Amino acid sequence: MTAVKETTRRPLGHFAERSIAGLVVVAGAGVGFGLLLMLVRFHWGPLYHADHEVAEWFNGLVAPHHPLVTVLQAITDLGGRPVLIWLITIAVVSLLIRRQSRLAVYLIIAGVGGLILDPSLKALVGRLRPVVDVPITHAPGNSFPSGHALGSFVAYGALLLVFLPAMRPRWRKPAIVLVAVLVVLIGLTRIALGVHFVSDVLGGWLLGAAWLGVTAYAFRLWRRERGRPVPPITEGLEPEAGEEIKPAPAEEHVLEHPRSSVAELLVGWVIVFGALYGFGMFVSYHAKGTFLDTVDTEVPRWFAARHTDTLTELSWWWSKFGDTHAILLVSLVFCPLVLAVWKRWRPVLFVVLAMFGELSLFLASARLVERPRPPVENLDGHMPTSSFPSGHIAATICLWTAIALIVVPRTDRWWRWIFVAMVVIMPVGVAISRMYRGMHHPTDFMGAILLGALWMSLLYWVVRPNADLREGNQPAIKAEQVHELDDELAKARED
Repeated sequence: MTAVKETTRRPLGHFAERSIAGLVVVAGAGVGFGLLLMLVRFHWGPLYHADHEVAEWFNGLVAPHHPLVTVLQAITDLGGRPVLIWLITIAVVSLLIRRQSRLAVYLIIAGVGGLILDPSLKALVGRLRPVVDVPITHAPGNSFPSGHALGSFVAYGALLLVFLPAMRPRWRKPAIVLVAVLVVLIGLTRIALGVHFVSDVLGGWLLGAAWLGVTAYAFRLWRRERGRPVPPITEGLEPEAGEEIKPAPAEEHVLEHPRSSVAELLVGWVIVFGALYGFGMFVSYHAKGTFLDTVDTEVPRWFAARHTDTLTELSWWWSKFGDTHAILLVSLVFCPLVLAVWKRWRPVLFVVLAMFGELSLFLASARLVERPRPPVENLDGHMPTSSFPSGHIAATICLWTAIALIVVPRTDRWWRWIFVAMVVIMPVGVAISRMYRGMHHPTDFMGAILLGALWMSLLYWVVRPNADLREGNQPAIKAEQVHELDDELAKARED
């Protein structure tokens, strides 16, 4: 029994020795949240009136200004669950690839704790959201505490603690300030948009500080008990991991000749646009009586005559693989993984330029060609852009071609051929869906192929995304070592 007490007393003593100020802050945040929780739960009059007055004041200030509402909604989305879960997930996968399983486990625990605390406390308190004169937006569920305030504090704070060692010392304080400003702005947007009271946001911040503090100091205790130095919290959780978790080394030039590369891309963009515009004008207005005109007339009718409920639903889902959200999601997953595995910025730049070039070429050519949609039922209704070329198909071609060009030369594993297959399967599936839904002619598909082939060829020639392979660059963890990730994770849990 004495040994157990001594074992318990020793880490608590170390904790107090090293972190008395931190303990006070964490305890203060916890006590402050508990007090605020009681005041909200028992409807304390002064707090009730103050919350409602501030909500009404913000509503009168913000509601008449639609551009301001748009900005506030963009900021508040940074604290939403989809963004935070994506950030934590990508960070965890990247850390596992870099064999930093202890930090990955820390992020998982911190993030999952925040996800559990938010809905459980909202159900416990049962506070309704503000009712304002001019509703701006809608949010489901109860009000206290603010999930955005809590989640952003925990997620961005945990990410900061993990990745601080990867930053140069002079950038650490600005990074801390930037994260603090972002968390404050997210909380304020919840009040300004009329979906939370001030006390909801304060409660989210206090609870987030308490939970982040508990998890961070538990991690520091773990280090102390295993004989590792416990650095100041401003240096991050594991300073010695700084080199390993850096996204990429400081390359002298991402491109060997940046100025000439920019000039080549600009000139190439104009040439690609010219070819796209010329083909678009021909098939749209000068191909009457030709084979292309016959195809553009008969194929949409053929699809329209074969509509069924099952095929219509299937086409809707497959069409979504080529819309902006899906393309952006795949890009936001692939690019961080490239950094985690190969530690190079150039492949990421290749993907970014592929998508930016495709979008700008599509918008410019669609605006000038202004081709009407096929004269059949358009299942997606009126669209803001014209028919030529298909943006869905072009984006799908460029994205999966870029991914295949990066992945295939960098691994000898069998699954690399999956990405080659996706270069064909995804655009063809999206093309059939878009034509089935009456949104595009077959030559719009041809225009997308022309755009993708010319732009990706130009981009590959200028950027050379695999140039680092000639320098002997290898993955941070080789393919045959993937099973070691599980061993590392299990070992961290045992520790």
